[in-house]
Amino acid sequence: MKFRDDFVWGAATSSYQIEGGQNEGGKGAHLWDEYVKEENGKVFENQRGDVSCDHYHRYKEDVQLMKELGIKAYRFSIDWTRIIPEGIGAINEEGIAFYNSLIDELVANDIEPYLTLFHWELPMELYKRGGWMNPDMPEWFANYARVIAERFSDRVKNFFTINEPQCFVGLSFSEGVHAPWLQLPDSQTLLMSHNALKAHGRAVQELRAHARQPLNIGYAPTSGIALPATDKPEDIEAARQAYFGIPQEGTWAWNTAWWSDPVIFGKYPEEFLVHFEKDLPKITDDDMKIISEPIDIYGQNIYLGYPVRMGEDGKPELLSRNTGYAKSASNWPMTPDALYWGPKFLYDRYKKPIFITENGLACHDWVHLDGKIHDSSRIDFTARYLGALSRAAEEADIRGYFAWSLMDNFEWAEGFGQRYGLVYVDFQTQKRIPKDSAYWYREVIRTNGACI
Repeated sequence: MKFRDDFVWGAATSSYQIEGGQNEGGKGAHLWDEYVKEENGKVFENQRGDVSCDHYHRYKEDVQLMKELGIKAYRFSIDWTRIIPEGIGAINEEGIAFYNSLIDELVANDIEPYLTLFHWELPMELYKRGGWMNPDMPEWFANYARVIAERFSDRVKNFFTINEPQCFVGLSFSEGVHAPWLQLPDSQTLLMSHNALKAHGRAVQELRAHARQPLNIGYAPTSGIALPATDKPEDIEAARQAYFGIPQEGTWAWNTAWWSDPVIFGKYPEEFLVHFEKDLPKITDDDMKIISEPIDIYGQNIYLGYPVRMGEDGKPELLSRNTGYAKSASNWPMTPDALYWGPKFLYDRYKKPIFITENGLACHDWVHLDGKIHDSSRIDFTARYLGALSRAAEEADIRGYFAWSLMDNFEWAEGFGQRYGLVYVDFQTQKRIPKDSAYWYREVIRTNGACI
């Protein structure tokens, strides 16, 4: 197994999922803070992230865990409402101080910070003003990005603007399975998508304009990966077409080209423009120039894939999974080849250095009689996926891998019911216990993957 000598090995988290400290340090309220208060059955066991992993108070302990586990890079997100409580207006210096302390702690322990500006914590005051449908949203986000650049870019040089727009638009406002649990018409969610992409572009501009050192700036969408049913050229082509085409299942938001072609090429895919013509927002040339502000790196969150072959009609055909297919505790299929075909397809199309910004699985983890967490299934899963990624690295520019997640956390609508962490968290005592997979991953990092 071969990765480049400077390959980045890391772990990832997001602010709401681990921080807690909901009403501390001058923090404002965001969408998830507000909507999980309603005991409406939308979140597993009506759980809330008010305390979660209490990272807000335990960040030094958590950084020491990272150091112990040999983690070289940490991808974390900033809670917009901890920096600017109402999304616009006054800056909260207590929030600035918290993230300054976290960044200083990382740097002091030789862990490279990778900062994500937005991992779904939409300020409630902006949501009340229309949120992603408000035409001012890109400028509000740009102002936030400017503050981040001014305050943190002296020590942070790696930034991702927004995480998984497919989820914070699609799951939240098309499918209604994430806060605020709405199912809006395509005309409204397509407008949100356009404003979110403009916000990304404006953030790139502001990060560069106010950077205190040269930056590496990227973007972190997600997707399921179309997997060719065989190695026949026609099935590979079918998978490629399915991956970048209009989704055959789910809402329009579950696609790749709509979210990434504008960022890289400065234009939406023609197939989508024709298909959604009646629901499209106004799109100008100036908009597309903003959206396609050049980025340095391309992040992709990849967990699973789905099989595709070329149909007799010359169009991609989605196949059923094999009976009894392997799946995780979240019922997601185990499809290691997703980390081969996904990066390969993305690099072939976009020609940008790729980071796998999230990859992992939920397991049925518990503390065993010996006081340890034996998660052999996570080790096997990760070894298979990294094996596929090493194959992709022979054909594409793959720069790094971030395991999801550093620790068990609040998994959005699944609450604390799914454990993705390398580190086990007892949510009653906040005790952290590295799992077997954490020590295995430490050896992967030490050997740059050669031990797999």
